Amino acid sequence: MPTFTCPAACNECGTLSSPRERTQLDSEHITATIDEAKRLGFYNVVFTGGDATLRWKDLLHGISYARRLGFPTRLVTNAHWARTLDTARKKLGLLIEAGLSEINYSTGDEHIKFVPIDRVAHAVVAACERAYKVHVMVELKSENSVTRESLLHHPLVSALSPEQLAHLSVEFSPWMPMTHASTHTYPEGAVVDRHNIGRRSGCDNLLQTYTVQADGRIGACCGLGMRTIPELNVGHVRQPDSLARAITEAEEDLLKLWIHYEGPERIVAWAARHNPRIDWEGRYAHHCQFCHRLYHDPEVRKVIIEHWEEVVAEVLRSA
Repeated sequence: MPTFTCPAACNECGTLSSPRERTQLDSEHITATIDEAKRLGFYNVVFTGGDATLRWKDLLHGISYARRLGFPTRLVTNAHWARTLDTARKKLGLLIEAGLSEINYSTGDEHIKFVPIDRVAHAVVAACERAYKVHVMVELKSENSVTRESLLHHPLVSALSPEQLAHLSVEFSPWMPMTHASTHTYPEGAVVDRHNIGRRSGCDNLLQTYTVQADGRIGACCGLGMRTIPELNVGHVRQPDSLARAITEAEEDLLKLWIHYEGPERIVAWAARHNPRIDWEGRYAHHCQFCHRLYHDPEVRKVIIEHWEEVVAEVLRSA
């Protein structure tokens, strides 16, 4: 995360980013962390934010540097820079020339208050025209105006050929409040309850993705709300061998192992069996909001503190 700055100021932004945020990661820490990631055998390097394109020169250098080390690279952006189709083509061309492997665009009803959907369409078309892999993540809430269908029916996108559209994927991610005390309404079947919790699995991001944030802290996941959960921050780039230290710190934590293998939904449900006052069914659609509940709800924390020994054997067996 080269910066927490973002041209958008979405309500309930999962990374607390906005135009007012000015925190930035030093360029030397970006390359040093990529070097260490190579030594430790990481698979790929993702640039996100904030919006990493606001650090344009450092972004291009970081992509090129990671690519020279053999990393696939990905960029997550809201496409604010795609003001016209020609601008989108030029910018994407420079990113690809630097070595970018994949680009992801974020949009939805919150995002379009600041970044018009036309810019996302420009950026999508610029990628599909080049037969370049592009992924769009759309906010999920009930009665959203921005949907997969509305994006595909945008005049510029709908004018693409079937062969060009084959390079585009569109998915949804529940838009979540930054506290477990608040909830949104979602389409039927999106929220977790006793009937569908069996379809939820462990958190693949925790202990697999390590995020170097703009303030230098290293998170043990790429999760929304990571900046509001101190326990998920396990290192700092100022430390020697910072990534290796972060991995060791994270993997020695029983709770993080438990979340990774079982998922925060199952842990909160387990806590509710010990304490029926913990109300969780039909409230949350995003696993990161369950994680926020797990770390911040005193009732859930109390159950874990008092009963964690019950699950040690199960967690170790999973590991």
